[in-house]
Amino acid sequence: MSQFWSAVVHGLKPYSPGEQPRLTQLIKLNTNENPYPPSPQVVAAIRAALGEEGAILARYPDPVGDKLKAAIIRFYAPRPLRPQQIFVGNSSDEVLSTVFQALFRHSRPLLFPDVTYSFYPSYCGLYDITYEQVPVDEDFSIRVEDYQGKANGGIIFPNPNAPSGRALPISDIERIVSAHPQSVVVVDEAYVDFGADTAIGLTHRYPNLLVVQTLSKSRALAGLRVGFAVGHPDLIEALERVKNCFNSYLLDHLALAGAAAALDDVAWFEQNRQKIIMSREDLSVRLGELGFQVIPSQANFIFAHHPDHAAETLAQQLRERRIIVRHFKQPRIDGYLRISIGTPEECAALVDALQQIVG
Repeated sequence: MSQFWSAVVHGLKPYSPGEQPRLTQLIKLNTNENPYPPSPQVVAAIRAALGEEGAILARYPDPVGDKLKAAIIRFYAPRPLRPQQIFVGNSSDEVLSTVFQALFRHSRPLLFPDVTYSFYPSYCGLYDITYEQVPVDEDFSIRVEDYQGKANGGIIFPNPNAPSGRALPISDIERIVSAHPQSVVVVDEAYVDFGADTAIGLTHRYPNLLVVQTLSKSRALAGLRVGFAVGHPDLIEALERVKNCFNSYLLDHLALAGAAAALDDVAWFEQNRQKIIMSREDLSVRLGELGFQVIPSQANFIFAHHPDHAAETLAQQLRERRIIVRHFKQPRIDGYLRISIGTPEECAALVDALQQIVG
């Protein structure tokens, strides 16, 4: 602590990101990264934008991100979108941070699940937002009825949820949105491309719905940091107003070029996500054969518990074998491991290691 800190800093409980180890020759299955390189078109677009001398880096990038918005519109062409319905930012985390500032600072509490993305309480602490955590079911399902009739200053949840990987059908999302017309409902779709349905189509009918996505997972661009939100122009205007009060240039030239190329390479996107889905289903079966209880997942990770072995001990024993997975010490989930889906070879090595450990 320091006498120079602002008062708000003393009470903050910062988000704890997944470990990014410096060791080499690791099987890294702890941060839900894509195990494959991005589309070759992304690399080509970045090189083209940079040019031979990199002169573009001396100039500020497009503060609006028009070319990226155009690529988002092309990708979702069956659902007609306009640029005024899209906000782009430096990762979905920064987009979400802007959402919390612009749309959730009300006198009534923000609602979100008690087992969910642990950044949400951190944002609430930073922006002085009161919140109420709504318990998920014993199987980690979000119960729609638990949100009905609750006075609130907004609702947010991931779909699929994290760290469980469970997803709500669009019909349940619509029930939540339609039941709270006076509140903003934010659906955080970081993992939607691995088996769930996007709620973007609902934004045309519900002005209180905002959908947030990222290119970190299904486009293998975690290192480029690109996210976006889709919703009614009034919601997007609020995000733009907040953004332009702290940084008008959220995305740099290279991120804008690479992200647009990633969205345009639909063939690579489909092939990549199908490989991860197939590996997820295979890994779930193989862990089940080792006695693990695996939560059905529609994300690029699985959430697994072994009734005879402590999750923290399993994580440590895997680490000794140079395999890193994620263990959370929070109540209700400290008995589980969250395992990102790797390549087939990485998943096979994980299963072999666990077979040695659990017998």
